[in-house]
Parts: sequence; structure tokens; C-alpha cells
Amino acid sequence: MSLEEGRISELRATAHPLRLQMLSLLTGAELSAAEVARELDVTQANASYHLRLLESAGLLEIAGEETVRGGRAKKYRHRWDAPVAHPHAGHDDERLAYVRVLADMIPRRFVERESGTRSRFTDADLWVEPEVWDRVTALVDEASSLLHASARPPRTEGTVRTALSVAAFRLKGGPTSGHGATR
Repeated sequence: MSLEEGRISELRATAHPLRLQMLSLLTGAELSAAEVARELDVTQANASYHLRLLESAGLLEIAGEETVRGGRAKKYRHRWDAPVAHPHAGHDDERLAYVRVLADMIPRRFVERESGTRSRFTDADLWVEPEVWDRVTALVDEASSLLHASARPPRTEGTVRTALSVAAFRLKGGPTSGHGATR
């Protein structure tokens, strides 16, 4: 499989809400298909199918195996800091499918929010200096890395369940080097 084909495979694998949930779940825990199924309230067969797809796309790794009733069960883990191509690779229609699933996760998670706790919402289509944009993207990267690196197994004592969904990108339609800007 070429690098481009691998990137497209990663992108397609993430363009499904259950698989996005699995990646989040497996960021802080090493779980078997049966454990993933119980946590996400799906059948074990469904969990196994999606886990195999994520693994074949290179988004999960086998973290080990355990004996369960005389059989062997794989434990999966999502290496969130491994190089991943999405959403920067693939064709626009494939990237758009990923973006639609990501956007659909926000209302799903919103209804599960804990009332009375701190939340942040923002929407912006703004003109800013390139240096400001660079700082914003660096802060988003830092926040994402901090959350992923701090992820723990579900319901670990002393933890809170959180959600962070960010789509940040430069838009077309403006000068790229400040030409034509007025102060």
C-alpha cells in the first residue's frame, strides 16, 4: 500500500462516529473488543469489526493479549501521538466525510454534558495577522496534546469525562502576505 493509499485508509476509518468513539476510548486504556463493546453499548461482533478496520488502517496497535475462557483476546490501544494523515490527506470528498462525522459528534456529546460545569464554545470567521493564527494553532495543538496525554481509563477515580472538538483552518479569499490590508 502506498503512503497516499495508507492516508486515505486512515481518513476513511475515522469517518464513522463509532470509530471516533473507539479511538477516544482507546487513547487512555488498553481494551479488548468485549470491553469496548460493553463500554460503548454495542455488540462484540460490531466492536470487533470496527476495531479490525481501525487496526488495518494503522490507527490502533495491539497492546497485548489475554486468555479469556480458554481463548485469546487482543487488547487494543490508540497511539494518539503517532503520525496520522487525516484530515490533511486524501481527496476533498474523503476529508469532507471526516469533517461531517467530527461535526456530528459535537451535538451528540453536548447532550451528555454535565450541567453547571464550565464549557467553552466559539465560532469565528475572522481576519487576523499570520502570527496570531500561528499562535492559535499552536495553542490548539498544545490543548489537544495535553488532553490526549492525560487520558485515563473510563471512570478512573479522580477523573472527569471531557470532550474537545476543534476544526481550525485558514480560509480562502484574502491576501496571503498582508498586501491590500488597511489599518
